[in-house]
Amino acid sequence: MTDTVQRPQRLGFFTRLLDDGSALDRYRNALDQFVRAEEVGLDSVWVAQHHFHEDEGGLPSPFVLLAQAAARTSRIHLGTGIVTLPLEEPLRVAEDAAVLQLLSNGRVELGIGSGGTPSSFPPFGHESGDRAAIYDRHRETLVAALRGDELTSDGGTLYPAAPDLLGAVWEATFSAAGAERIGRRGNGLMLSRTQPRKNWTDPTSPELQEAVVDAYLAALPDGVEPRILASRSALVVDTEAEADRWIRRGIDRGRSFIDAQRLEVPRGVSDAELLAWLDIHIGTPEQVLATLRTDGILARATDVAFQQHPIDPPHDAVLRSIELIAAEVGPELLDWTPAVTAAAHH
Repeated sequence: MTDTVQRPQRLGFFTRLLDDGSALDRYRNALDQFVRAEEVGLDSVWVAQHHFHEDEGGLPSPFVLLAQAAARTSRIHLGTGIVTLPLEEPLRVAEDAAVLQLLSNGRVELGIGSGGTPSSFPPFGHESGDRAAIYDRHRETLVAALRGDELTSDGGTLYPAAPDLLGAVWEATFSAAGAERIGRRGNGLMLSRTQPRKNWTDPTSPELQEAVVDAYLAALPDGVEPRILASRSALVVDTEAEADRWIRRGIDRGRSFIDAQRLEVPRGVSDAELLAWLDIHIGTPEQVLATLRTDGILARATDVAFQQHPIDPPHDAVLRSIELIAAEVGPELLDWTPAVTAAAHH
């Protein structure tokens, strides 16, 4: 099994819909961002699902939003990153994904996972500690429906049929053991923007993800092409002065993660070192390229999706970052060229 991508990579945009403003503002901004991503030649857009907690994620119903995105775009792939499958009726996930697949002319990327805020589980009648077992059951039901298995006593199957979605299923994991299971199933592997760490001296997130990718590739059945999505946090701006302003915001927002981990940060640590530990890339295209080039996972990924979380800048800054990623970061960093020329949307 090869360790590096043998075909052109795909580049995407990911959002947790955490803009300041109302829920409607968040949804309208996301749709505008998806349109801009398609205009500048990106290959995919991804949305995260979160329930109840508006400060963690702004979208409980990803298929509703992506259906609107399908109506406003024509080419770009539409991904869930992720559907929290233990909290969903898996047959309804299959039906929603199938309808979206039909309406979007086959552009769905179906990312699923067991994650989610622990307090979100009881309102759905589950305990967070049971998530792994529930996920396994729900995943098997989802796959059976997509496969076309009979679901009712009188021979009913998934309608509309969507067997092609079986090749568009992605699963998220932090661990090598999880990646091995995903690989055996032949599904796509979704890597988080950051890995759990407890100490300042722990390996970096990309270093920790090397073992996850290794396990996935080793477990893939013969003849199954790898699909590896690496999500990364990057805000790209025009000037270093602008970058300095967002660096402070990124660090301030990242501090909550440091505090939650009860991490002891050594004295004299620089902003650049803090950003590196937090897995956040902020700067001009040249600055962001310099930090991203230390990430060995990106060369092994088939798909890379950039998000602006946890910086979560205003809408205009997100749009400009999407443009700069497509024009100046993606072509230099990856084996990638825009699907359209940058001038096509002017």
